[in-house]
Amino acid sequence: MADAPPPGPAHRDRQAAMPFIMLTVLIDMVSIGLIIPVLPLLVGSFTGSTADQTFWYGVTTFAFSIANFVTSPLLGALSDRHGRRPVLLLGFCALAMSFFVTALATALWMLILVRVFSGAMQSNASVANAYVADITPPENRAKRFGLLGAMFGLGFILGPVMGGLLGAIDVHLPFFAAGTLALVNLLYGWFVLPESLPAARRRPLKWSSANPVSALRALSQTKDVGLLVAVIACSGLAQFVLYTTWVLYTTFKFGWGPLQNGWSLFAVGIASAITQGFLLGRLLKRFSPQRLVFWGLVSSTLSYLLYGLAAEGWMMYAVIFANLLGFTVTASIQSIISGAADARTQGQTMGAVSALNSLMAVVAPVLGAPLLGIVSHLPRGDWRIGAPFYFCAVLQLSALVLAWLHFRGRRRAQHAAALHTGPVA
Repeated sequence: MADAPPPGPAHRDRQAAMPFIMLTVLIDMVSIGLIIPVLPLLVGSFTGSTADQTFWYGVTTFAFSIANFVTSPLLGALSDRHGRRPVLLLGFCALAMSFFVTALATALWMLILVRVFSGAMQSNASVANAYVADITPPENRAKRFGLLGAMFGLGFILGPVMGGLLGAIDVHLPFFAAGTLALVNLLYGWFVLPESLPAARRRPLKWSSANPVSALRALSQTKDVGLLVAVIACSGLAQFVLYTTWVLYTTFKFGWGPLQNGWSLFAVGIASAITQGFLLGRLLKRFSPQRLVFWGLVSSTLSYLLYGLAAEGWMMYAVIFANLLGFTVTASIQSIISGAADARTQGQTMGAVSALNSLMAVVAPVLGAPLLGIVSHLPRGDWRIGAPFYFCAVLQLSALVLAWLHFRGRRRAQHAAALHTGPVA
C-alpha cells in the first residue's frame, strides 16, 4: 500500500500539484467532449443509410478502443519509469494531431486510421489517476479521485454543448476547436504541470508485464481486488455501450440533432460534477467506498432501464439527475484498487484498469451498435429502440451481484482473521 507523502515543503509542493492536474484533465475532457455530438454525423456523411452509419460508427469506436487496450498498460508502465508528465504530454500531442486530421478527413478509412493512432498514443485518464495517487495519502484518495471525476464531468458540461453549437454550424468545426484545445493543454503541461513521481519511486520498465494480458492478470491477483475486476468489466461495458449508442439512440427515438445531444451530455456533466465535486466528499464522511459502490450500482441499474423506456426526450434529463449516486461508483472503486496497489506500481495498476475499460470499449460497439442497428428501422418513440439500454441494465445488475459477493467475502475473511488472531494482550 502507498505511503502518505512526508510532511514539510515537499509535501506542500505535491499538494499544490492537485490544481494543476485538475486543470489539465478539464482541458483534456473539454476537447474530447467537443466531438461527441458530431462524430456520428461525420461518419454518417460517408455512409448512405442509418444501418450503415451505425455499423461504421461502431467500427471507428472499436478502432480507438482496441488500440488503447493494447497500449494503455505500456503507457502506464512508461509513466512508472519516466514519470507521469512526459506520458501526459505525449497524449496531448497525439490528441491534437488526431483531431486536426479527423477534421480534414475526406474518406471513411482516414477516420478509422486516425482513431487507431489516437487510441494507441494516449492514456491520459489512467496516467492522471496515477498522478493523483502519487500525491495523495490512501485515506484521501476517494475524495481526490472524486475531484478528478468532477473535472471529467465539468469537461462534459462544456465540451458537448460547445460541440453541439459548433456542429450546428459545420460538422467539422468541433474537431478544429478540439485540436486547438489539445495544443493549449500541451503548452500548459510543458510549461506549468509539475512532475508527481519522485525519482526514488520510479522503477525499471519490464516489457513482460507491459502488455494488457499480463497487466490484467496482475490486477486480478492484487490483494483485496478479486471480483472487483469483474465489477469494473460489467459496469464499464454497460457505460461504453451507452456512450457508443447515446447520440444515435436519441436521434432515432426522439429526432434529436447535434444541439439537443450536446445539451443532454451537458446535463450528464452537470450531474457528474455535482456528485463528484460536492456530494462525494460529504457522502464519504458517512458511508464507506464499498457502500457507495453498492448503492451506486443499484441506482445505475434502474437508470439504464429507464433510459430505454423513456417515451419523451425530457425523461432522459429526469433519469440523469435521479442517478446522482451512480456517479460515485468509478471514484469509489478506483480508491479501493489504488489503496491495494503498491506505491511503485500505481501507473501500471491504473494502466491495467484503463486497459480493462479499453477492452470493454472494444466489445461495446461490437454488441451495442448491432443491437441498435436491429431496431433502428422502428418508428420514432418505439420502446424497443431502447434495446441497448436494456442490455446495459442487465450488465449493471451483474456488476451489482458481483460487488455484493466480493464485499461479503471480504467481510467474512476479515471476521475470520480477527477470530483467528484473537485479542492482543
